[in-house]
Amino acid sequence: MRSASPMAAFGLAALSALFLLLATCTDCWMVNADDSLEVSHKCRGLWRECVTNMQDGVRTCDQYDSILADHPVKIVVTRALLITADLLAGLALTMLLLGLDCITLLEGDHPLKMKICYGAGVILGIGSILGLVGSVWYAVDVYLERAMLVSHNIFLGVHYDFGWSCWLGMAGSLGCLVASVLLTCCLC
Repeated sequence: MRSASPMAAFGLAALSALFLLLATCTDCWMVNADDSLEVSHKCRGLWRECVTNMQDGVRTCDQYDSILADHPVKIVVTRALLITADLLAGLALTMLLLGLDCITLLEGDHPLKMKICYGAGVILGIGSILGLVGSVWYAVDVYLERAMLVSHNIFLGVHYDFGWSCWLGMAGSLGCLVASVLLTCCLC
């Protein structure tokens, strides 16, 4: 049973870290959500904005001017938090790999392997919280922006909803949090 928990946590953490990485790299954090008939599908991400023509499927993307340009706070904060979460998840996966029983490195030192797994769980937990804060921060800001426009009866022709990248970031963060709980609580 001791060996099953780190293996399950490693599998969940690897999948969740992949979700976090994909959420950071993809460009559909906000999608247009109009009820009217649209001829294009618009996505906004952390790095660029893309428009897909619904009739012929042609997709064009405009990258933001510069990483250091004056961007909205939600983009800058989400970028920083998700990149940090990605790095911490990668570090935790590397540590966890060393702590698995099936890896022969440090084979005779079982207490050290358990400490490595516990440390990986703590790092994974910190990364998951950062990723969750970044994803939820972005989602709340999208919601507040939309609510403000609705409360002032402003219709700009398009309004945005949460995109699949935002949901992917939340799912990856929650998966890393569950893996962290498996590693820190179940190994004690």
